[in-house]
Amino acid sequence: MQASDFFTPEERIQIDRAIKEAEQNTSGEIRVHVEISFSGELLDRAATVFARLGMHKTALRNGVLFYLAVKQRQFAVIGDIGINSVVPGNFWNEIKSVMEVHFKNSQFAEGLSKGIIMAGEQLRKNFPFKPDDVNELPNGMSFGEKHE
Repeated sequence: MQASDFFTPEERIQIDRAIKEAEQNTSGEIRVHVEISFSGELLDRAATVFARLGMHKTALRNGVLFYLAVKQRQFAVIGDIGINSVVPGNFWNEIKSVMEVHFKNSQFAEGLSKGIIMAGEQLRKNFPFKPDDVNELPNGMSFGEKHE
């Protein structure tokens, strides 16, 4: 299986819609990256992908990455320094808890969509959309295979 095959076309549309909805009223940026597997530490790998995708290059440092590793059945949600400085300390774990409920029932698109919407609510609250805001990063999902 390739990472791009993990979600059905319908599930990818659902996730894309969640990203669009979450970003609609904020300057924040949300990306989803799916890989088959990785080696090393989960958060280290997610941080590497975050940097590779240019998530740290937003003007307000308010990017959020949802990283999924299919084979290991692990995922991470990480935010840049701007969003991390304003959300409650347990915020990312709250999102992960909501997602895990769905993931345990193999409802990956649903769990991911709910997590994206939750992140969007905090982004909207702390980084509201302004008339001169531009979409700084692509909204589509990105995929990788196995990374050593």
